[in-house]
Amino acid sequence: MRKASPALAQTRSAASGGIAVIALSGVLALAGCGLSGHALGNPPPAAAAAGPEGAPGGQVRAGFPVLNAANGRFEAVVPDISKTVLLIGDSQSEPADGWPRQGLSAAGYKVYFGGKGGTGFVSANGRTGNYIDALLRGDWLIPSGTPALIVIQGGGNDASSGASDSQITGNAGRLIAELQARYPGTPMAMIGTLARGENNGGGRRTEVDALLGSVAAAHGLPFVSVGDWLTRYGLAKDLTDAVHMNPSGRQALGALLERRLRDLGLERKPAIVQGESSWSRSRQAPAPTGE
Repeated sequence: MRKASPALAQTRSAASGGIAVIALSGVLALAGCGLSGHALGNPPPAAAAAGPEGAPGGQVRAGFPVLNAANGRFEAVVPDISKTVLLIGDSQSEPADGWPRQGLSAAGYKVYFGGKGGTGFVSANGRTGNYIDALLRGDWLIPSGTPALIVIQGGGNDASSGASDSQITGNAGRLIAELQARYPGTPMAMIGTLARGENNGGGRRTEVDALLGSVAAAHGLPFVSVGDWLTRYGLAKDLTDAVHMNPSGRQALGALLERRLRDLGLERKPAIVQGESSWSRSRQAPAPTGE
């Protein structure tokens, strides 16, 4: 009897309880009873609800966990991955109409969300770890293949939980390095912490926004500072609590984010120019005054 490959052996070990193995051109999918979203991470509802994704050897549902035989990690099947942004974030990004999702969608991307409300670079939420721990443990799944862009949003929960500057910058650096290793060559950007502004009660949230800006600069990443947007654009009236927006506020923030993404050259380019640098300044219009 031929000896099973290490990847297949790993899959058989993980796939106890009547789960079948489907070979998908170097990617192994798990199907059958006994497998829930919590077993291998929790794929986002938007991805899990998408239509079936055709693949050699069978049909695999979008967002379904697959074992990548090349790296031995569980990942998610995502249609049109080359047109998709991987968005990592917290409760600002988690809703289907969250303002980071709206801004990225308006900039031309499909959005795959990895994250959970209540988490951050340091903050965890129940069984879901902070960003880097959740990524390494598979608390939520990242896409298989190469996304068009990676965007990391957050910091609010770190601001309210008392995380130190060194904890935030250390974990942010680890997260960036891990994502760059998993998706070499994929452009990456960061969005800061939504707040009122330094002179308008922004407090620690505004400080964390500025701190994340320094992290992005140290790693050569484009950064969208949102640490004063609530007061700069008169949106504090659209808060439903101290930090979350109503639908009108989310829509307004999404439109502002789209504009900043385009200012930075981070909108999704047509296929003919997709290979160009994502932050080439030669094609950009001047940034609006005050941005």
